Amino acid sequence: MQYRKLGNTDILVSELGFGVWTVATNWWGKIEPDDGVKLLQRSADLGVTFFDTADAYADGFGETIVAQALSSRRHELIYGTKVGYDIYTPQPRVGHEERPQRWDTAFIRHACEQSLRRLRTDYIDLYQLHNPKMDAINNDELFGALDTLVKEGKVRSYAAAIGPDIGWLDEGVAVMNKRSVAAIQIIYNILEQQPARKFFPVAHDRNVGLVSRVPHASDVLTDKHKTAPPAFSAADHRSHRRQQWLQEAMKKRALVEFLEKDGHMTLAQAAIRFCLTEPAIATVLPNITTQAELVEYAGAAEVADLSQDIVTRLWELYDEGFGLVPAPSGAGAV
Repeated sequence: MQYRKLGNTDILVSELGFGVWTVATNWWGKIEPDDGVKLLQRSADLGVTFFDTADAYADGFGETIVAQALSSRRHELIYGTKVGYDIYTPQPRVGHEERPQRWDTAFIRHACEQSLRRLRTDYIDLYQLHNPKMDAINNDELFGALDTLVKEGKVRSYAAAIGPDIGWLDEGVAVMNKRSVAAIQIIYNILEQQPARKFFPVAHDRNVGLVSRVPHASDVLTDKHKTAPPAFSAADHRSHRRQQWLQEAMKKRALVEFLEKDGHMTLAQAAIRFCLTEPAIATVLPNITTQAELVEYAGAAEVADLSQDIVTRLWELYDEGFGLVPAPSGAGAV
C-alpha cells in the first residue's frame, strides 16, 4: 500500500480507502454485519488506513461497525465521518430521498458528540459536511462551529463531501475558495470525468486534498458485468441509474478495455489508477463488498501508474462522448 498527504494537513491516507457505506447499508448489495466487520479488519491488515463513514449511514451503524471492527487499531487509522443530515428527529422517509439538513451550532456539536461516542474515539480525523448546498457553504456560524471543534481537539480537520450524485460544480469550487477545508470528496471515474476535472486546478491552487469515490461507475468498470448492463434491486442505490445510461456505459466500457489487455492490471485496477494519476487525489473509495474485491482493489496500489499518454487518451474519449453520444457539457475544460 502507498500513502499520500491529504491537502495541506499532516494526515497521511492510504491510496485505497474504504467507503463504509457498503457494509453499513443495504444500498450496494446485502452484506451481513459479521462479514462487514471481517472486510474492515482485512482492509486494515492490507494497509488501508482511511475509513470513510457517516452518521447517516443506517442511522449511526456506519460508525458503530467501524468501532466494532477497528477500535483496537484506532491510532493507526484515519477516520472520516460526516455531518449534516438530521438523523435524530423522527420523520417519514421514502426510499433514498434526502433527509432534512441542519447546520446550526447546537446541532453540529450534538452530532459530533454522538459520532465520537459511536466511533469510540475522542477525535475525528476528517469531519465532512455531508452534501452541503450553497446555504451551508455561506453559513459563517457553521464554519465557526467547525473551527471550535478543531480548537477543542475533537476534530483534526474538516472537509465537504460534494453530492449526492455527479455534478455540484458551484458548491465544490465555492467551498474550496471560501472556506479552509482540508479536502472535498468528489465523484471521478473514466466514464464520469466532469465536473471533477474542473476541480483539479482549484484544488492545486488552494492546496485542498481530493477524496475520489465511485471509481468504477456503478461497477461498469469491473469484471462483474462484462457483456450486459448490470441489474439492481429497488433497494440498491444503483437502481436510480437509467437503463439507457447503463447500456451506453457498457459501450463505453468496451472502448477502454485496452487498459487490461497487457495483463498487468485488471480493468478495475486501471480505473483506480486513473483516479490516482491526479496528484491532488489523495485516496480513492471503491465500493468494496467481498474479500475478492478487496484484494483486487488493494492490488491497484501496487501496479504502475497509467502513462500521461493513456490519461490524455481517456480524457479525449470522454470529451468526444466516446464517439457514441454528444460530448458532455463542459467537455474539453480541465
